[in-house]
Amino acid sequence: MMPSDSGERGATSVDHRAAITAETARFVAALKNADPATEVPSCPGWTLADLVRHTGSVQRWFSALLHARVQEPPRTRDVDLRLPDRWDGYADWLAESATVAAEVFAATDPDHPMWAWGVDQHARFWARRMLFETLMHRVDAELALGLPPTIDRPSAVDGIDEFLVNLPFAASFAPTVANLRGPDRTIRFQATDGDGDWLVRLRSDGFGLDTSWAAAGSADATVRGTAADLLLLVYGRLPHEAEAITYDGDEGLLTLWFDNSAF
Repeated sequence: MMPSDSGERGATSVDHRAAITAETARFVAALKNADPATEVPSCPGWTLADLVRHTGSVQRWFSALLHARVQEPPRTRDVDLRLPDRWDGYADWLAESATVAAEVFAATDPDHPMWAWGVDQHARFWARRMLFETLMHRVDAELALGLPPTIDRPSAVDGIDEFLVNLPFAASFAPTVANLRGPDRTIRFQATDGDGDWLVRLRSDGFGLDTSWAAAGSADATVRGTAADLLLLVYGRLPHEAEAITYDGDEGLLTLWFDNSAF
């Protein structure tokens, strides 16, 4: 796929390491008195217990990758999860997963070169990726439990950027992104509550985030919403028909995007 023009992006005001701890604490708080069999509509087929297991497992697996300073794609995802047998231990286990991550972060230079599936081949990639895995699944839990999710604006802006920067490299686990190509077509995502403007360019050989000076012009299609709503949108947690989102331009191009960009 066409790589992003963004290079090794990732400069942000968000402290990813601290935010992981905070997001995990919010997730844990939402689990109080929750039924583990609660269905999670934003993750079809999953229960709340599945969601907690997945989030803690991802945190521990990413931590294992950081501990090993991996230099090539791992051949296995096996890691000692120490998962409790009973639901009443899951909340503490999830909190401990964030502690495991924090310990690895403290011992790891974020600029240390290492393999990553996305564009940024440094340890900091994994902290940033872990944050948005945790944040989005915290949102999933809150949605499942009927709690109104909130996302602070700096994290939302950083999350949109992280998603769009790395999406071209996600084909190994999100194969439909290979369909995101076209004859030099552009989609703009524009935050309505402050700075935040991303232009995605589709070409015959793939797609990527265009940060060149020429990207300041008009796009073939434009999507607008608050940063928090745009983050929920790109992750498929907010339907593109939602009143909070507005569009103009090529509807077919937008359909192509939303049918193939989820991961």
